[in-house]
Amino acid sequence: MAENDTTPYPAVDKPDFPAIEQRILSRWDADGTFQQSIDNRPADDEYVFYDGPPFANGLPHHGHLLTGYVKDVVPRYHTMKGRRVDRRFGWDCHGLPAEMESEKQLGVSGRVAITEYGIEKFNDFCRESVLEYTDVWQDTVTRQARWVDFENDYKTMDIDYMESVMWAFKQLWDKGLIYQDHKVMPYSWGAETPLSNFEIRLDDATRPRQDPAITVAFDLTPTDGDPGPMRILAWTTTPWTLPSNLALAVGPDIDYAVMELDGTFYVLGEAVAGGYEKQLEGATHHATIAGADLVGRTYTPLFPFFAERDDLDAFRVLPGDFVDTSEGTGIVHIAPGFGEDDQRLGQEAGLGMV
Repeated sequence: MAENDTTPYPAVDKPDFPAIEQRILSRWDADGTFQQSIDNRPADDEYVFYDGPPFANGLPHHGHLLTGYVKDVVPRYHTMKGRRVDRRFGWDCHGLPAEMESEKQLGVSGRVAITEYGIEKFNDFCRESVLEYTDVWQDTVTRQARWVDFENDYKTMDIDYMESVMWAFKQLWDKGLIYQDHKVMPYSWGAETPLSNFEIRLDDATRPRQDPAITVAFDLTPTDGDPGPMRILAWTTTPWTLPSNLALAVGPDIDYAVMELDGTFYVLGEAVAGGYEKQLEGATHHATIAGADLVGRTYTPLFPFFAERDDLDAFRVLPGDFVDTSEGTGIVHIAPGFGEDDQRLGQEAGLGMV
């Protein structure tokens, strides 16, 4: 240490982290460290790890880096425990991302245009374009210090891979683990196909749409104890589904106001009744009832399409755990098949499908 130096610590150059990273990666590559970690371990003590494949026609982003580190921790742990871990990388070649990118490159869009272009030609182009960024992926994953086998990678478009999926499905079928049911899914009118939840999160995958929220009055079937004709006010943000209405949902623990106007008694959430002063001008508060007291009551359907369908067991008031009074009337129109909550509630209540 120099006499005029004011610090007791020796002078140290600032570390060049990228250079350190490259030296380590170069040494691993030269020594074949990853391959030795496989070859030096017994084949009869194997831990199988197949990397959940990314879309091969998109560039890696920070989300891939985060999950990539997680995927590296598990195989490294088992490698350190002395097990043999082949880490085959994979590529997801199916789904809308591959098709959408090919449509952009070809200048075609939609089923009709693709059909005119030629299905076989379009599929061939997808197969070529889907692996466009594999080199970028390999560089990025390697820079992460992940140990991955790219030479023996798998692709979901490989015949043997697709056959393996069919084989696995057959095993589930043979064990009685496959069942048929209904599920609400987003649908693309352009692609004419259902979409996965992941696909609707893709950039520019959806378009904003604004529909009016409306309040609809349903006539309750008269029952003993009613003060007079009763109408229950339901709120919906999807008025285009009203022809398929099969039920109404209330919150069992929510209080509902019964408002009398010109001899008719209207039911809506007590907490939101103030928001309907204009529509119920001149009405008087008759009573307060619990949502649980409304459950099981029946009503007259708005439209006659399914009124005679006794097999549907429909047009009933059901309890819904998702109903609240943050907006609307505290009473929700239910059309199974048009929403996840509607479908779940309809199935739980044994409603038929229309």
